[in-house]
Amino acid sequence: MIYILQLALIVLCTKLAGDVSVRLGQPPVLGKLIVGILIGPAFLGWIEPSEFIEIFSQIGVLLLMFMAGLETDVKELNKNRNASLMVALGGVVLPFAGGYVAGLMVGMEQSHAVFLGLLLCATSVSITVQSLKDLGRLNTRESTTILGAAVVDDVLVVVLLAFVMSMLVGGDVSLGMVVLKKLIFFVTIFLIGWKVVPMLMRFLAPLRVTEAVISAALIICFGFAYYGEMLGIAGIIGAFAAGIAISQTNYKKEVEHKLEPIAYSIFVPVFFVSIGLNVTLDGIGSQVVFIIALTIIAILTKLIGSGLGARLTGFNMHSSMAIGAGMVSRGEVALIIAAIGLESSLLAPEYFTSIVIVVILTTLVTPPMLKQIFAREKKASTTELQG
Repeated sequence: MIYILQLALIVLCTKLAGDVSVRLGQPPVLGKLIVGILIGPAFLGWIEPSEFIEIFSQIGVLLLMFMAGLETDVKELNKNRNASLMVALGGVVLPFAGGYVAGLMVGMEQSHAVFLGLLLCATSVSITVQSLKDLGRLNTRESTTILGAAVVDDVLVVVLLAFVMSMLVGGDVSLGMVVLKKLIFFVTIFLIGWKVVPMLMRFLAPLRVTEAVISAALIICFGFAYYGEMLGIAGIIGAFAAGIAISQTNYKKEVEHKLEPIAYSIFVPVFFVSIGLNVTLDGIGSQVVFIIALTIIAILTKLIGSGLGARLTGFNMHSSMAIGAGMVSRGEVALIIAAIGLESSLLAPEYFTSIVIVVILTTLVTPPMLKQIFAREKKASTTELQG
């Protein structure tokens, strides 16, 4: 029964924190992220990480990305593919260099410094998606570019991770097989989304059972996510692809209308809180300088690298900064890579907690950065019109 109480506490705390955040002029998601730290092991200790929380969290992030896919304009996504590619490349090259140099400066071995650089390449846009939604910017050209870049970034990071693991750890990691799996995923998911999903929705929607349409959508969402994980692609990319596929059918509005209450009433709040539960304050006193320095490097390299990629493809300065800020959050993707590094001895145990805190900090700064940049853009546009 303790899990039922934890769910009630999480929902209550996230809703109150979101309201406080809005009253303070910040996106609701910022308050929800901070409250996860407050009620977690780092401070109050009301909620501890558990398999139960992890499962709800995974469902939450999949639903969040699925809804982002539902609201994505496919024509805009295709039109901005070159920009997305440049944003992703800029967001990989500069963070890798920054992480690698930072690792060497604190005395890490060459292989550990390489892995740290790779870890900073990761991008998780689940928090960015929520921030853009809160700000009413989810259907803009900037958001479409960010989402496209996140897909490219995920592929690049997984391929680089396979290369690093095969070179530094050995074992049976085959770079060619990793690339082949990625290719198979994107080709098959395109064909399935184009041909199979519409037929499946038409077949399942008329079933004489309760909520047949939303059930069919969830089957496709979780099926795509599992297929992605099976082929080494993050499940959130599969869920995003499923949302795009269903957005091309006549069931888009119904799915969107019925899924949002399910997701935001319980699953998404648990996901936000779960991020904060990873923070502990044990043994970080001697690494405060390292944490601050690496956080600054992590933020600036993504902001500048991805922002430069956007600028080179025709975006103005404000839009480029917004895209760079949207790529800053490392989220659960970096946490997974950190865990892999710890297991394979490419990340020293004494640095693990500090890395987790850096990842959390990059996630926390993303919502207020986006709000500030868009506010400046709006102010600049108003001034220009008045002039």
